[in-house]
Amino acid sequence: MDNFNFYSPTEFVFGKDRESECGEYVKKYGGSKVLIHYGGGSAERSGLLGRVRESLNKNGISFVELGGVKPNPRDTLVYKGIDLCRSEGVDFILAVGGGSSIDSAKAIAAGVPYDGDFWDFYSGKSIEKALPIGVVLTIAAAGSEGSGDSVITKEDGMLKRGAGSDVLRSKFSILNPALTQTLPAYQTACGATDIMAHVFERYFTNTTEVEITDRLCEAVLITMVKETPRVIADPDNYDARANIMWAGMVAHNGLVGVGRSQDWNSHGIEHELSALYDCAHGAGLAVIMPSWMEFVYKHNVMRFCQMATRVFGCQMNFENPESTALEGIRRFRSFLHSIGMPINFAELGAKEEDIPALVEKFGIGRRRTGGFVALSADDITEIYKIAAKASL
Repeated sequence: MDNFNFYSPTEFVFGKDRESECGEYVKKYGGSKVLIHYGGGSAERSGLLGRVRESLNKNGISFVELGGVKPNPRDTLVYKGIDLCRSEGVDFILAVGGGSSIDSAKAIAAGVPYDGDFWDFYSGKSIEKALPIGVVLTIAAAGSEGSGDSVITKEDGMLKRGAGSDVLRSKFSILNPALTQTLPAYQTACGATDIMAHVFERYFTNTTEVEITDRLCEAVLITMVKETPRVIADPDNYDARANIMWAGMVAHNGLVGVGRSQDWNSHGIEHELSALYDCAHGAGLAVIMPSWMEFVYKHNVMRFCQMATRVFGCQMNFENPESTALEGIRRFRSFLHSIGMPINFAELGAKEEDIPALVEKFGIGRRRTGGFVALSADDITEIYKIAAKASL
């Protein structure tokens, strides 16, 4: 196990109706003028925004609002948010929604005290200062409620890039699983896929002797394999929703990845798909992640065998370990298909003829690929080709 620091200062407020307490937590963490940042009309129609406003009013906290966050959140709205916060004297940002709203809120929070273009942070510049953030979560997926990470799409060129800093970790995150019960099955499955991908990006490591975090990763993955079909079959299953919502946070707040090298190539490869086609991030990961596995598994066959046996219940074939590794990948792809996820380009709405453009965009502004297996442009091309033609 490698040396590490682990810092996770967010206060998590979990359970039914806890969003009605958001004003108390904004006050606790020093907010006096809030930007409520959210997505579409569902937060309004459901009454959630009304409850948030009521809680802020009850605690004497003034606020302004900025809606319109889209999936794969755009830089154009971030610029509007920065200008609004500056002109209104906002000192706290409250994201209401899923990963897109939270990521956009983080970008605004970093941009307000910065003299330059916030996109500098998504081009490699370190983030040293940001406005404080709070979260009312409505989708279990990105894990942004517990992480210091943010991903934004630049509309000029449709570049999707990430930034991260501990100063972007939310002061508090309110997690009410009941808020996810109205999600369509497809969105629920996309979120579950993203959660699993966050774990796999940490699970496939070149660091040895990491049994504790291996087992933590496997626990989250097994939970997702069990609970996701339950909520697809019964969207009102609060207990299953609760397990998934907490799994999403655990998957991405850093706990399961400490002391080990990580691999984020699948996320980077997928980001070009969702930037170009504006598809759901989880759906793109469902196409890319098993394809990446098929391309790299020979690098460490026994690690893939471990996944196959511990997570997907495969029998270990000691005479032919490669067959076990491939069976585990097959079962993962089959699981994704069973919950309604696409497994190839055609089902996602992507085109094989766009692969050269996808590979070219992948390389723009990136300093390295690294990870479990370092990938060249030719390697990335092959992964896209596997994804284009994948089948069960």
